[in-house]
Amino acid sequence: MDIDAFAAAHSGRWFRLEELTRRRRLTGAEADELVDSYQQVATHLSVIRSSAPDAALVAYLSGILAKARTRTTGTRTTSWRDAAGFLASTFPAALYRMRWWWLATMAANLVVATVMILWLLQHPGVESSLIPPAEAERMANVEFERYYSEYAASHFAARVWTNNAWVAALCIAFGVFGVPVVYVLFNNIVNLAVIGALMIQHDRAALFFGLILPHGLLELTAVFVAAGVGLRLFWSWVEPGHRTRAASVAHEGRTAAGVALGLVLVLLVSGIIEAFVTPSGLPTWARISIGVLAELAFLGYVFGPGRRAFRAGNTGDVAPDLLDDQVATAG
Repeated sequence: MDIDAFAAAHSGRWFRLEELTRRRRLTGAEADELVDSYQQVATHLSVIRSSAPDAALVAYLSGILAKARTRTTGTRTTSWRDAAGFLASTFPAALYRMRWWWLATMAANLVVATVMILWLLQHPGVESSLIPPAEAERMANVEFERYYSEYAASHFAARVWTNNAWVAALCIAFGVFGVPVVYVLFNNIVNLAVIGALMIQHDRAALFFGLILPHGLLELTAVFVAAGVGLRLFWSWVEPGHRTRAASVAHEGRTAAGVALGLVLVLLVSGIIEAFVTPSGLPTWARISIGVLAELAFLGYVFGPGRRAFRAGNTGDVAPDLLDDQVATAG
């Protein structure tokens, strides 16, 4: 088949279909024409593929047909059922599938933080070189506690939620490079260790743990989850397994994006606890108990619904029907 002659004979129909897909509104006649043209151009594409495949022309017609199909069938919209399915199955399944990554990240960071605090306590001169004595005294006796009640609770909740969501997003977004995740975690742990050692040196350990633990358990867990998911994304192209590197990164990238959305809600809960429970007048044991219950609820969510969803075949990736659509329109 003469591809040039075929294109010359049918290009008018192709251009017309492309024009119809660009219009925001279609009349009834134009909608009918769109459907008819779609069928004709789909036939043309089939003929070209079987008789004289031309990569550029195939890609061009596939793109037009993808747009036309969207106009004729409509786009998929998110419903409450989709959101419920994500929270009940997709998100916890992803957390469960990657549990060893973020649990290992959590364990490593807790060990490093503990070692750093103990080392700083044994070498007080190092901390003095980082923070002037007068400033350290003020931070231990005034600033640390005042931080949690300095702003209105609602504003403070929004502030810490935004900050923590940003840290988690950085861990996931830069996870493909590996090293930035370690850098973000190291800075986070260093800050925690320095402040912890400072409070303990000034005999304020009870205050430190009484203010950190209520929200910090869930908050740090969410950050460790984000870091673990980011590191898993990095490993997906280092060791892709049975997939190609591109397919492996795409699979983990889609899952990571879903985890990032779910962590926004987890960090919202920790932000509310930090704003309304941490600085409250409740006894220390009650505030810490609320933090422990929130952490246990999260772990139960992962190892309960998450494990069941994972064993049922949900990996945390997008729905298979969307993947099928993507393959079909890729031409």
